[in-house]
Amino acid sequence: MDVTVASIAERPDLDGRLGRSWPAFIFHDPVAKRLIPAVSRAFPHLDLVLVDPAGEVVAGGWGVPVRWDGSVQDLPDGWDGALERAVAGNDAGDVANTLCAMATEVLPDRQGEGLAGAVLTALRRLAAAEGFERMIAPARPTLKHRYPLTPIGEYVSWRRADGTSFDPWLRAHERLGGRMIATTDDAMAIVGSVAEWEEWTGLPLPARGEFVVTGALAPITVDIDADAVAYHEPAVWMLHEVP
Repeated sequence: MDVTVASIAERPDLDGRLGRSWPAFIFHDPVAKRLIPAVSRAFPHLDLVLVDPAGEVVAGGWGVPVRWDGSVQDLPDGWDGALERAVAGNDAGDVANTLCAMATEVLPDRQGEGLAGAVLTALRRLAAAEGFERMIAPARPTLKHRYPLTPIGEYVSWRRADGTSFDPWLRAHERLGGRMIATTDDAMAIVGSVAEWEEWTGLPLPARGEFVVTGALAPITVDIDADAVAYHEPAVWMLHEVP
């Protein structure tokens, strides 16, 4: 696995090469829409890409700096909360002590090559280089979308015969020394009209109730009378000590 790690600050020409693996509704998180422009301006040095010998971006991951006292009680309010804390802290001139790894991605045709672990390793090295005390991540479990009716707290308790996590992404964290410290049922909230969610999912939503949609980690809730559909995505907080 011969790859080069670069930040978007170093290689702005490589920005926008990822993002093809996520379900469409993920791009309609209102907190992200509001704050990602500020994150992109302030923290391009925390946005990494992995480039193969042919010059193609094959994987990447990005994070934001947050102030965290190390307790479960002081964790950000999920993925959205981490964005809000990072931007507000930067605006206020706070000194961050933790890198919050927000997302990682490996191109579908390059999965199975160990690149997910390489991205996590690169982010941990970045955290060390930036002087952060540790790295946390509101991890999105790879296989949770296959079990959307299972509560996240139950899902993370599933183990393979060898004692490792059932979920491949959580297992990748564990292999690198990460450990689970908490789960959340509301890492991000996405609300839209019935028509919007039908467009995002390709699924007709003709009635009130809870429905399973492709790519979602939990059911969506449809309120036909209010013309509103709500989705609350769970996540798993992982902690890594910085080498």
